[in-house]
Amino acid sequence: MKNIRIDIPALSENIRMIESFIDNAKEKYKLDDDIYGNIMIAVTEAVNNAIKHGNRNDSTKNVSLSLALEEGLIKFKVEDEGRGFDHEHLPDPTAPENLEKPGGRGIFLMKHLSDEVEFAEGGRIVELRFYIDN
Repeated sequence: MKNIRIDIPALSENIRMIESFIDNAKEKYKLDDDIYGNIMIAVTEAVNNAIKHGNRNDSTKNVSLSLALEEGLIKFKVEDEGRGFDHEHLPDPTAPENLEKPGGRGIFLMKHLSDEVEFAEGGRIVELRFYIDN
């Protein structure tokens, strides 16, 4: 299993570093465009959530992103230094009463674009899994 990790200060402009990290993974592991697009959106959403909601835009705190490659599977783990959140009871962003609300779509997107999503440590860690042909 191969592991790569990057740590960034919790600043939204550091999303560019995450995008480069994903671009490098696409090249290195020859990911096809469909999976690459899903990974890019889902992982950047997870990192954005970690920056904004987990670490509350506190640049003294870090967000870490790690990638693990296994047979037929690529996993991205995003971890923040926040207090976590109740990932079991999130409002449905597609419900009529929530359509106009600006938040709540990140986790919805992650769940729809990833093959599997798993939360750990009270929501401080999210792991996104994508099946690949390698």
